[in-house]
Amino acid sequence: MDLRCAGMLCVLCLILTVRAFTQERFKEVVLKQLGLSEVPKLHKRDLVDLVIPEHVKNKYMSMLKHQRVKRRALPSLAGILRGIPGHTGEVHYSNSTTRQKLMFDMEGRIPKNSEVTMAELKLFKKPLDRANLPAKQFHRPVSNARVSVYWVQRQHDGTNRTSLIDSRLVPIRESGWKSFDVTQAVHYWLRNKRQEPMFLEVWIEGERVGSYASEMAKAVRFTSQDPKDKALGKPELVLYTLNLDDYGSPGDCREEAVMGKSTCCRQKHYISFRELSWAQHWILEPVGFQAYRCSGSCLQLPGTLRRLGSGQRSCAVAGSSALPIIYLVKRGNRTEIEAAEFPNMIVESCSCVTDG
Repeated sequence: MDLRCAGMLCVLCLILTVRAFTQERFKEVVLKQLGLSEVPKLHKRDLVDLVIPEHVKNKYMSMLKHQRVKRRALPSLAGILRGIPGHTGEVHYSNSTTRQKLMFDMEGRIPKNSEVTMAELKLFKKPLDRANLPAKQFHRPVSNARVSVYWVQRQHDGTNRTSLIDSRLVPIRESGWKSFDVTQAVHYWLRNKRQEPMFLEVWIEGERVGSYASEMAKAVRFTSQDPKDKALGKPELVLYTLNLDDYGSPGDCREEAVMGKSTCCRQKHYISFRELSWAQHWILEPVGFQAYRCSGSCLQLPGTLRRLGSGQRSCAVAGSSALPIIYLVKRGNRTEIEAAEFPNMIVESCSCVTDG
């Protein structure tokens, strides 16, 4: 690790281990990491009809999937497969994109004292109806459509905000089950603690810019939740849950850690970008993240060793991982959308270290 990364990690260690978390200090770290001197000054016109460019979306999803693979460790015996039936939803079509709304009743589906290690959305792609294909023209062949899954958050003012969860290319001429990783959406729903279903949106778009690719994408049809849709394969939400009583991670805090009665451990600490006034408009994805922090006490060294120069032992960050984001940046009169990866933003492990 070079000195710059080590220095940044130390700053984040201090932020994530103290209880008195300050927005201002966190803002300084974020701006420094992006090479910005201040929060971008945006106008209403900068936020109207925002469309994330395809290359930015691809870069973000690539970074996000890399982090998921690194962090996920599905237990071979403890993973419990739970199918969640869907409820009636709506399907909307427009000239430029196909959008399908999904609703899943989550109440009572996740056992107490368990952790959702993975969530999978399974959609059944109907056989291709060639009548839906546009007339053949002199265009480059189009083989795929881009299918993206968004989590929908209902605001108190009645509006909706969406967050990109997964995105992939789906062959237009193939039928059958297609799976999407929606773990992040379930974690968002759990974070909100609302007594309401989980809402998702499926967007079907052209694999590249242009009217022909967009028209080809309209031929992609998934079985909907609507009871009138008699096709096989209704949408399914599958959860893999871990029983923490039997398989809880020894490195994560139990409830007693909140009272400061445990040994050094990793404690949950969620940061919501949409609740931070300085970040809610220009950090587009994710809506927030589980940063964690280190908490608990450490066994102290004997007094004779401390007199020889060793200080107090304290609980600190021992390992961390990066957080991918999509954000807006002002360059002169232009507003651009970019993807970046913040190193050392998610605490992965904690340990006792000696001061000095």
